[in-house]
Amino acid sequence: MSAWINYSLVRLGLFGASFALLVILGLWWWVSALIATVVAFTLSYIFFHRQRTELAKDLQKRVEKSASSDPDAQSEDDATSQGDSKA
Repeated sequence: MSAWINYSLVRLGLFGASFALLVILGLWWWVSALIATVVAFTLSYIFFHRQRTELAKDLQKRVEKSASSDPDAQSEDDATSQGDSKA
């Protein structure tokens, strides 16, 4: 399974479980949504470091791949940096 899908499903699952529990406990839906968002972020940040690292590596690979596929990128960067130094 893709790192993107895996990490997204984990975070959505944490949010859904927290949200459902808070609504069952009788909190307003919007308060439950806010608290569930914070809980999902916190738990995923603390306990799912491996999945987040895999996602970051996948993102880095995609950025490097897109940068290497543009043959004019270096010449454009050079031209832009030369223009900035003249200003």
